[in-house]
Amino acid sequence: MNRSTTFLRAGRVALGALAFSALSAITLADNNGGVFVLTNELSNKVAVYARSTNGALQYVDAISTGGQGTGAGLGSQGAVQLSADGKWLLAVNAGSNDVSVFQVKNGGLSLVDRTASGGANPISLTIHGGLVYVLNSGGAGNLAGFKLDNNGHLSWMSGSNRAFSGAGVGPAEVQFSPDGDLLVVTEKASSKLSVYTVGDNGLVASQVAQNSSGATPFGFSFGKRGRLYVSEAPGSAVSSYSTLEDGSVTPISPSVPDTQAAACWIAVTPNGKFVYTANAGSGTISGYAIEPDGSLHLLNADGRTGIVGPGSTLLDIAITNNGQFLYVIARAHGAVYGFHIGSDGSLSPIGNAGGLPTTSTTGIAAW
Repeated sequence: MNRSTTFLRAGRVALGALAFSALSAITLADNNGGVFVLTNELSNKVAVYARSTNGALQYVDAISTGGQGTGAGLGSQGAVQLSADGKWLLAVNAGSNDVSVFQVKNGGLSLVDRTASGGANPISLTIHGGLVYVLNSGGAGNLAGFKLDNNGHLSWMSGSNRAFSGAGVGPAEVQFSPDGDLLVVTEKASSKLSVYTVGDNGLVASQVAQNSSGATPFGFSFGKRGRLYVSEAPGSAVSSYSTLEDGSVTPISPSVPDTQAAACWIAVTPNGKFVYTANAGSGTISGYAIEPDGSLHLLNADGRTGIVGPGSTLLDIAITNNGQFLYVIARAHGAVYGFHIGSDGSLSPIGNAGGLPTTSTTGIAAW
């Protein structure tokens, strides 16, 4: 695809004749779902993996986003996201300051739109119904809001851009709460959680910035009852929080260490019973049980619920919508590793599939 720098009035980039080309001859529907990984190469792509009934992955192909990556890590979570119905896949192009929208269908993956991100260096995004917010980390950084229509086209919402708690805060992720009433941003450099209330019109109404329980909050995920689970990189720990309608948060289990190194990426099972961190420094995955009150305890005393191995550089992590499988990027191996999630939260390895660059890959979504 020929990348264009000509923006339409709504900020959309011209796609060209190949915008609707199908990715693969293997249908994701026939293979019980798929896994999508952003390569973040200078010529950015999304790698597609078909998933079998036992969770094993098969590399299918990669398709251009039409935009540019950075060729290096983004230091973020949520660079690629699926809509709740699995119909749309959105990916950031940090090198060209825009966002690509793909349609997920039986024929594979099709690029349908590419739109300016409303800022510089987009590294994370979130979707709730027809609302999309993009985290731009360039300059002072900002959030920008968009409407996603039924055809997969994004349109920027006037008045949606919002600042973080300050300049140079090192934002890592943005995510909607399950009800869509809150937006949360983790700020690594300021060690704050910025929580924004979202009005009925989709625009941010207010912001509350609070100190994180531990230093360098990185990835996070919501569980049941709007509870928030946040990874803390230097302490290799996870904190849980309750959230209120006004955007304030209260710690439940502050900074529970996983005894591993560099817990950065995190995911909660759909049933809200378990949360897992990918530990970049130790090549392991740590599992925590979530008690009914939102408190946490390690599933394994040594924090090694799943093992890939030292030097694998584990990054982004994703759990399938049926809650049966967990996938993690092992950047140094250029591969995605899969695990079956047991009813007790245990992880059983189900192999890996390659095809990824070993220097730039970041961002994963699973269905």
